[in-house]
Amino acid sequence: MFSGGFSRRLAALLGAAFCILAAACSSFSEDFGRGPQQVRAWAAERGFVSLDLVLSSFSLLALVRGQAGGAWTVYIEGDGAAWPTPYHPPVDPTPSDPLALRLAVQDVTSNVVYLGRPCQYLSSAALADCPARFWLGHRFSPQVLSAYQEWLDRFKRQYGVREFRLIVYSGGGVLASLLAGQREDVVQLVTVASPLDISAWVRHHDLSPLKDSLDPVQYLSRLPPRSTHLVGGADDIVPAHVVQGAMDRLGGEVRVIKGYDHVCCWSRDWRKFLGELR
Repeated sequence: MFSGGFSRRLAALLGAAFCILAAACSSFSEDFGRGPQQVRAWAAERGFVSLDLVLSSFSLLALVRGQAGGAWTVYIEGDGAAWPTPYHPPVDPTPSDPLALRLAVQDVTSNVVYLGRPCQYLSSAALADCPARFWLGHRFSPQVLSAYQEWLDRFKRQYGVREFRLIVYSGGGVLASLLAGQREDVVQLVTVASPLDISAWVRHHDLSPLKDSLDPVQYLSRLPPRSTHLVGGADDIVPAHVVQGAMDRLGGEVRVIKGYDHVCCWSRDWRKFLGELR
């Protein structure tokens, strides 16, 4: 993923990000660990049940709280585990601190779904059969997008869903933007710290292009009218100017929150944001 001309600035940035994530995750990971059974048990204590929908390409962890019918809010996780070094990707993309799940459990609306990303929350045996490209250069590929389209379509039929509201963190916002730009049943899109212009984000960090992934600013013409994009004023991972540049082309409201970075303090203040976003 990383180019040969990797800058020292980015190496320091990612190292700092890793430390921030490790510190922020410690108390949360102690609650359920990284395994699929632990996260299901942790979510069950908060009213969520696991839903297994067999897809043609991927197995996505889905945690559901609510009743059939009506509107559903779907949370999609970020890219997952931090890179241990700037040159070595994680061997398991499962997040130590699933921030989107933290947000989902605080949502008091009636119907809420949490979706993981491809290859996250798998057993060791299952992970061995999940190609690493789907959490690396292909993580926003047509095949991955198709899997989420299939999941939403099947869930909609099974649960009698009228409409979706997508709330997503970091890289999950790229997928959600691609979904929202193609589906008529998505009535609202909320992204948190999401690099919606992949090309600009790659250039900013001097990374190799994600040639096998879809870029929302190149693939879409507009986003849904109710699109809000939250970004931290102190976020060095996804800077505000990357998000604003995408919205200049796709439409949508950008809110830059002073003092917030890529991790802090979205979970702490999430209920306040939800009240403002209704």
